[in-house]
Amino acid sequence: MAEIATAPGASASDLPTEMQAVIVHGPENYQLETVAVPRAGAGEALVKVEAVGICASDLKAYHGAAKFWGDENRPAWTETEVTPGHEFVGIIVEIDDEASGRWNVQAGDRVVAEQIVPCGECRYCLRGEYWMCGPHIMFGFKRKTPGAMAEYMVFPKEARVHKISKDIPPAHAAFAEPLSCALHAVERGNIKFEDVVVVAGAGPIGLGMIAGAAAKNPAAVIALDMAPAKLELARKCGATHTINIAEQDAVQIIKDMTDGYGADVYLEGTGHPSAVKQGLNLLRKLGTYVEYSVFGSDVTVDWSIISDDKELNVLGAHLGPNCWPAAIRMIESGKLPLDEICTHQLPISRFQEGLDLVADGKSSIKVSLLPG
Repeated sequence: MAEIATAPGASASDLPTEMQAVIVHGPENYQLETVAVPRAGAGEALVKVEAVGICASDLKAYHGAAKFWGDENRPAWTETEVTPGHEFVGIIVEIDDEASGRWNVQAGDRVVAEQIVPCGECRYCLRGEYWMCGPHIMFGFKRKTPGAMAEYMVFPKEARVHKISKDIPPAHAAFAEPLSCALHAVERGNIKFEDVVVVAGAGPIGLGMIAGAAAKNPAAVIALDMAPAKLELARKCGATHTINIAEQDAVQIIKDMTDGYGADVYLEGTGHPSAVKQGLNLLRKLGTYVEYSVFGSDVTVDWSIISDDKELNVLGAHLGPNCWPAAIRMIESGKLPLDEICTHQLPISRFQEGLDLVADGKSSIKVSLLPG
């Protein structure tokens, strides 16, 4: 049996036997409970959670969206008796030689892990397309992989682990997950230097898209939102122009900016159905639409815009494959205004307040829980 290393100054006997964790019993039935501290098996790691962000998908799952709980057209994907939370950071407290060598980390390191835990055996994994893994097991949605709304969690063998600096606040480090997702959407957009890029939404994903798009140095990065404070923050993330869609006609303004043609690339990060139609209308012919959001309900649009009218390139984006190192570098560089993005950090006992803050959407941007 491989030797198990513990964090400096700690031993296995120092670990508590019980911890506080949020447990999912069904839509709008999440409870804070006392449960046993998990133990890492061979090739795994036990991690003490420092921070876990509350994602918009967490909120949609909480409210019972069919995407997660199923309906007459699809089976349920998420499971009950699970601890949610898939954007997190923590300190390794136990790890054996096998896991340490695989991930190039050791006890005491601060780490993040990608939200998906790929099987390594399906067609997608064997082709290197691990983020589309067939079984699609993710932290925080399946009993096999409990998430981070708990004091401790286990990284299984299949986890994709990355080291991150201890010099940044925990909530900032946990932002690696939404930022990697945003950067993947940017990569899917195949942005060119001469492009006019429009980002719908200046929430956590949208701000990451703006920062990533700006790093590509296009002709313009235009942020759309209804909140003046978020639009101001979008400029700090790299937007060259902002449009308040509650007060201004974004389609007309962008056409005026582009000699009547429209934007080259549209990145959708709101999850609101109206943003889909908006994007199709403001793109030029042969433009590129990238959809990242998780929607709470079905969205209907006029598909003739995509085909006969404009021949658009419509692309999906899922998770943050191969973008984690870039996201971590961006966070560690200090270039992002993370103090303003990460607006709320709450103890795990206030998880319901955290969900409600995200649902409100007006008084917060990124809400995190601090289980430790």
